[in-house]
Amino acid sequence: MSARAEGLYANRLGVIFDLDDAHSRRIAAYYAEQRDIPPSNVIGIHVPHADVWAPEDFPRVRSQLLDALPTQIESLLLVWSRPYAVGCMSVTTAFAAGYHAGFCVPGCARTIGNPLFDSSGWLPADTVDWYPSMLLPSDDEGLARRVIQRGVQSDSSAPPGIVYLMRTSDWARSVRATTYDRVMLSLQHLLAVVRESPPPTGEIPGAIGYFTGAKRVDELARIEFRPGALADHLTSSGGKLDGFRQMPAVAWLAQGATASYGTVSEPCNYLGKFPDIAILFEHYRHGETALEAYWKSVAMPGQGLFIGEPLARPYPPDDPR
Repeated sequence: MSARAEGLYANRLGVIFDLDDAHSRRIAAYYAEQRDIPPSNVIGIHVPHADVWAPEDFPRVRSQLLDALPTQIESLLLVWSRPYAVGCMSVTTAFAAGYHAGFCVPGCARTIGNPLFDSSGWLPADTVDWYPSMLLPSDDEGLARRVIQRGVQSDSSAPPGIVYLMRTSDWARSVRATTYDRVMLSLQHLLAVVRESPPPTGEIPGAIGYFTGAKRVDELARIEFRPGALADHLTSSGGKLDGFRQMPAVAWLAQGATASYGTVSEPCNYLGKFPDIAILFEHYRHGETALEAYWKSVAMPGQGLFIGEPLARPYPPDDPR
């Protein structure tokens, strides 16, 4: 597998900001400057200042946005902190595919699948009429700028790094541990992989990936992330960025990760609704961006919020190592 000419690059990314939010406007402009985004790709819209966007109000705004997008756009960066959901869906999947209740069927059931799952290339708008999106929270402008800087710094840096796979005493949230043997086999010639149970008590250095199942990650402050690192926790409401009940995914960014993922409505512990770590790093390590790799790793993304710096690409395309 290798990155191809149809991969995600700056000219194919739309940067969407909230016209009514000064933080959003400034961070969008900063991102466009840092990533050489064409000015025509930077578009302002009006979004509700609420955690959850009402589904009945969303289709009109999305339709107007799609009409305004330049034809070369294949993916979107949403620059705001709220809303993070559209009804039961994440705002990133709602913008990607449109709102549909079938993306988040109540209970532990299958939902609408991802046509991009473990796919090659990247022309989603042209091939399946999706605009895979990532959210860059902008309320904390200092954090947003640091996340952007990490992404830029990571580009083609080929960091060695370590992928940490944590198994906790919380059985319900540790179901992804059943995939860890496959992760180690998949990455054995690409990256160092450390499997721990329970999580280590000392410093955790050189992380390019960190994955666990815990409502709150007690060891978070001891993790040293490399630029470009991906990290997430398999739990029910990591995508609810207010962090009311569980640790929000944005906490990974605050500690030093460059991109993360969490769900905004109850997914149960259905593995297909969370990133498949082997697939995630197979794509990432072969030169795809954080947005491409994360989107290709989730089989049923309707409830999943993708956050961070979408163009981070630590590993050069076709890296022979």
